[in-house]
Amino acid sequence: MRNLLRRLVAGELSEDDALAELRRLQLDEFGGRARLDLGRYLRRGVPEVVLASGKPAREAARLVIAMAERQGQGLISRMTDGHASALEEAASAAGMQLVRYDASARALREGFSPEAVAARVGIMTAGTSDIPAASEARMVVEACGVEARLEADLGVAGLHRFVSPLAAMLEWGADVIIVAAGMDGVLPGLVAGLVDLPVIGLPVSTGYGRGGAGEAALTTMLQSCSSGLTVVNIDNGVGAGAAAVLIAARAAQGRRRGRSAAMTANTNAPTMSRPNTKTATAREMSAPPGIAKNKPRKTIAARTPTSSHGKPRRRRP
Repeated sequence: MRNLLRRLVAGELSEDDALAELRRLQLDEFGGRARLDLGRYLRRGVPEVVLASGKPAREAARLVIAMAERQGQGLISRMTDGHASALEEAASAAGMQLVRYDASARALREGFSPEAVAARVGIMTAGTSDIPAASEARMVVEACGVEARLEADLGVAGLHRFVSPLAAMLEWGADVIIVAAGMDGVLPGLVAGLVDLPVIGLPVSTGYGRGGAGEAALTTMLQSCSSGLTVVNIDNGVGAGAAAVLIAARAAQGRRRGRSAAMTANTNAPTMSRPNTKTATAREMSAPPGIAKNKPRKTIAARTPTSSHGKPRRRRP
């Protein structure tokens, strides 16, 4: 968008050409089968993610590379081995870097990196089986220029395991925490009851028998006694990551405004309200209101008028 505006101001594009490119930035159609929402990042601060499930491997790879060519990066989730192979081949042919996040990935155009946001998102998992969903969330967070930190295998079956990582995450300065958990899904509620940060529960479809597809974890999180716990759908790492980005980015915005206000106050305070350290001077009775003389009035001892003979003058009755 900035590049487009610079080219328009420099006279390299006419108004009609700029309008046509702006429309292409917002939406691009691929043979009537897919319409890429390229303006989503500008509107929401979160880019579009290609869902690999249900798409042929080559078509999914083509969509990801097209997004990366137009906006610097293309994101994909829920890949199979076939999707991953096709994407690696397409990225190599286009000269792009591929960053893997388990079953998700980002294709990056050469020289591109998202604009950094001074915010941090912590991600915790109850077990190692929850890592793919957590990695999906991490992909979205890092694609938005927000720093992420993942701590895994901290479930309540060994409650002592999560205390130290949680303390380290708070000391690190997380603005929001995503907690991914399958099975009984207790960990998000436990974390939300201990910290004053926003916590997002990510139920994962891991477990046994009844409720093993994530329903038990989802129900537990929805019924949590911890106030303020936010819950996304089962295995919805993209949704958890997007929600965390929006919360963290707003926190960063608040910090910037606070620093700006503090700097303005510190700059203006000496000139606006400088304390008066001078000692007050005595004011003569005859001085006009609001005006003090520089020198205090001298005190003269009272004396009785004398005659020329040195004797006290007698008062007349």
